This record gives sequence, C-alpha cells and structure tokens, in this order.
Amino acid sequence: MSTENPAMAPAAMASATKQDFIRQIVRDDLASGKHAAVHTRFPPEPNGYLHIGHAKAICLNFGIAGEFGGWCNLRLDDTNPGKEDPEFVEGIKDDVRWLGFKWHELRHASDYFEVFYRSALKLIGDGLAYVDDLDAEQMRDYRGTLTEAGRNSPYRERGVAENLDLFRRMRAGEFADGSRTLRAKIDMGAGNINLRDPAIYRIRRVTHQNTGDAWPIYPMYDYAHCLSDALEGITHSLCTLEFEDHRPLYDWFVDHVDLPNHPELWQPLLDAGLPTRPAKPRQIEFSRLNLSYCITSKRKLAQLVGEGHVAGWDDPRMNTLRGLRRRGFTPAGLRLLIERVGVSKQNSVIDYALLEGCIREDLDAAAARRMAVLDPLKLVLTNLPPDHHETLRFANHPKDDSFGMREVPFARELWIEREDFAELPPKGFHRLKPDGEVRLRGVGIVKCTQVIKDDAGHVAELHGTLDPQTRHGMPGADRKVKGTIHWVSARHAVAAEVRLYDRLFGVPAPDSEEDGRSWLEHVNPQAKRVVRAWLEPAAAAVAPEQRFQFERLGYFVADRVDHRAAAPVFNRTVTLRDTWAKQADS
Repeated sequence: MSTENPAMAPAAMASATKQDFIRQIVRDDLASGKHAAVHTRFPPEPNGYLHIGHAKAICLNFGIAGEFGGWCNLRLDDTNPGKEDPEFVEGIKDDVRWLGFKWHELRHASDYFEVFYRSALKLIGDGLAYVDDLDAEQMRDYRGTLTEAGRNSPYRERGVAENLDLFRRMRAGEFADGSRTLRAKIDMGAGNINLRDPAIYRIRRVTHQNTGDAWPIYPMYDYAHCLSDALEGITHSLCTLEFEDHRPLYDWFVDHVDLPNHPELWQPLLDAGLPTRPAKPRQIEFSRLNLSYCITSKRKLAQLVGEGHVAGWDDPRMNTLRGLRRRGFTPAGLRLLIERVGVSKQNSVIDYALLEGCIREDLDAAAARRMAVLDPLKLVLTNLPPDHHETLRFANHPKDDSFGMREVPFARELWIEREDFAELPPKGFHRLKPDGEVRLRGVGIVKCTQVIKDDAGHVAELHGTLDPQTRHGMPGADRKVKGTIHWVSARHAVAAEVRLYDRLFGVPAPDSEEDGRSWLEHVNPQAKRVVRAWLEPAAAAVAPEQRFQFERLGYFVADRVDHRAAAPVFNRTVTLRDTWAKQADS
C-alpha cells in the first residue's frame, strides 16, 4: 500500500480557478463545513489497459483532489475474477504515473471482501436482502421492461433465518455456480430498473488474483463500489453519465448498510492495519470524453488486438494510453485536452483534431528540432570537391535558446525529400526544379543543373551548384529565393526505420452502423506505413521516447520498445498541420 502524498501535474496545479459544476459543488461543500477536505478515487477494473477516455476521469479525480488540498486513491475494482489480470494492474499504475499523478493509497475492492460479506449479513438481518433460486434467464423475465413492472420472485418472502442459513452456505461453497443469488429487497415495481431487487452476490468458483480460492461468492459492482467509497471516506464519487440511473441504488446501499454507525462491520480492516475512515459519499456524474475517429469499448479494443488488426495494446494506432505514449503523445498534451474540453453533463463528440492540436502545441515548445529525410532523392553539389566536409552549427530550438546548439555535418552529396523536386512543377511550386533555385536550410542557395533518370525514366539523382556568395557571412547571404528545403549529408546520415502513424479509423463515427458496415470495415489501411529514412547523426543516438520535430515533416518519437542508437526506429506522433481537415474540404 502506498501512502504517498498526491503530486499534481503542473497544468492541474495552476487550475485552482477552474469553473464547472463539480468544482462548484466541492467549493460549496467546503464552505458549508460539510467536508473538511476533499477525498476522491479513480476506480478502474483491471480487465484491460486504460484508454484515452480514462484520461478524463484520472485528470478530474486527481486534479480536483489536488486543487482543493485533498487526496485521491487508486482503487482496483477487482470483483470480477477470471477477466482481470495482474498485468493490467501494473499497466494501470504505470499509466496513472505517466499522466503525472500519484495516488494517496493503493486499494483493491478485494481488500473489503469480508466487510462486504458482513454488510450483506446485516441487510439480510434487517429484512432487506434474500437468497433467490431463480436462474439468470428467469431473473431477466421477472425483472420486467422499461414499460412493464417486474414481478416478485417466488423466493422473495423467505424468512430471515432461512436467508442467513442459505447465504452462509453460499459462502461455504455448498452450491453450484449460478444456482443461487443474493438480492436486495427493494421494489420490483420501481420505474428505475436498477432498483428492481438487484443482485448483490453471485456464486462463482473462480480463483481470484489477490484472495486465491478463499471466496466462492463475489459481490456485484453496484454493491461493492459504493461501499468501497464509503469505507475509504470518499467525499465526492465522480463517475460518467451512464451511472446516473444507478445513483439511487448507490445511495440505497450506502444508507441501509450505514457503515459509519456500524464499526463492527469494518473492524477486520482495522485489525489488518488498513486505515479506514467510513463516511457517506456523494455520487456526481459527468460526461465522458468521446472523440471522433475513436473507439473506447474495451471489448472492441481487445478484439482489435486478438484478431491481429493491431500489433498489441501498445500499438501506436490504438487509443489506449500505452499506445498513445508509444506514439509520442505527451502527458501535458493530454492534460491540456482535458482542460480545454472541460466538465459538463452534456454528452458530445470532440473532434480528434483538438487532441492533435493540443499535442502539437505542447511539442512545439518541448521538442528539439532535427533534420530527417523520409523519401530520399540524392542531390550532388558538383561545384564542391568530392571530399568536401564541414560541420555546421544549428540551434536545437528556434524559439528557446536554452535548448542549446548542435553540430550538423555537411558534404557534397545530400539527401533531400523527393517531393521537394518537381520536373514539371505545378503553379505555386517554390521548391527545386530544373534550372530553379532553392535555399538549403542553414547552408545557402543551390541551383538544379541536371536531372539524371534511371532506365525506367524515373528521376534517380539531381546535380546542382551551391552559390558560395549566399553562405552565412557572405555578401549574398540575404539574397531572396522563395523556397527553403531541409537535407541531410548522405555520407554521414544514419539509416532509420520510420513508422508513419495516422488515425486508426477512416470515418468520424466508426461505431455507427448507419452505413450498414461493420466498425471493423472502417479500419484505416493507411494508419501505418513504414519507410526507410535518413537522419542527421544527432537524431539517431538518443534514448527511447526522446521526441523531436523533424523539420517540415512533423513530430516524431524514438520508439520506446524497438529503438536502438545503432538501429533507430521512430514513430510519427502527429503531422505539423491538420491534414484531415484538407481531406474533408476536398
């Protein structure tokens, strides 16, 4: 168990004046004396890796706690053994840290299994829960519909003594899986279906990753979640809008178990040395983070991985936090997105371009510049000696002198981008063309004097001349030409694998079936392209996850898994401009 103090990311620390309905509730509660401090939690189920939708919940729960001088727990909702995995637990912890947050305490719902059990015995003793023998299909039939009331189970009026006996025998493992269920006795005629005698416990003989085979019964989410909040002293239980209809049930369990006034229920936690501070939490709902061109269903994300549409949970095309991290997205950029989206009760779809814009904004300030050529075409400067070599000095960042300078080798033979030459240039083309001039970044003006083609008639090599009077410090250095292109020295360049990533889906709403197509049919076949590129030496010998702007090309990151200085691998994080907007306009 961690007892670290919450450490807020810089963007969150500076947001004490943020205004939204949740923060106003918190301010009012503190001002009225209802709460002396703010306690929140982030409670994911460890049945998959976190995705970008979770980033909003993380930033909101940890952010609000930090802004108001409170704390936030990380709690693993591990009540569904068989679908949960310790690998996912470690992944969740790593993702929270990567986003820039530290939890106050690390808890698990399984820490409270004995308390949940004792609380269920209390509900039975109070006549508020009963053991039901209906199977799952029968329970669905008895439950009714949105327009039709449910019917009481024939086992609903079992006496307290019989229910206590049956539930204890469930706990002892006497009954088969699914043969009996413990249900709350509320109202089968309630308009809110969640209140129609919901299940509290089911029988499942599945080994649990934390408790082993100690429990043949496991609590249901709606029951365990609210009692976990109460046990941890959570003041504001923040969740997404789909849980709004569950709030009456949340409050029903909290009120009828009444943990603060029944210390005998949670005495086992104190005996085990687990700090416990029962209180009455308040559930507050907010809208999810829904992005265009994205899918956030864990089931569908798992399907993408399982069927081989992507290379894994950390594939840079995935919108899991692991995938976004590997692609080069930054924690600060994601936090900036959450801040700009804000908090509301209105569900909406945010344009993916907003996310990319936030990443660009962060990387523009944080990423050093380098030169790389992704589609190389050789340019030979014929008026330089064959063995010509010199070292030029370039600023690492044009807007921030603190990044310092670097040395870039320059020689007679260069690589330039193939698209920076046009034999038959279109109108408005201001790069290299036959007998045309262009400025080589940081060098001077060159003129294309010869175009050499291969046997198939394709341009294979360019020859040109460098005007020495346009070099730095020379009289013609200020001579104007309309275009400037980047380059790398062919003799010194380092070969690299560059993976050009883009949006995984080619339509804004891949989950929509309005066009009659499966969501998998919308997978973008151009979402990953691999090219052999050439880098200036200073871009190659770097650590994994080092981010750069490759000048004129976009933002790139050294792959955190495959990159080596001797065999560089870079992923494109985002282009310099929104190319999707141009596609939409065309």
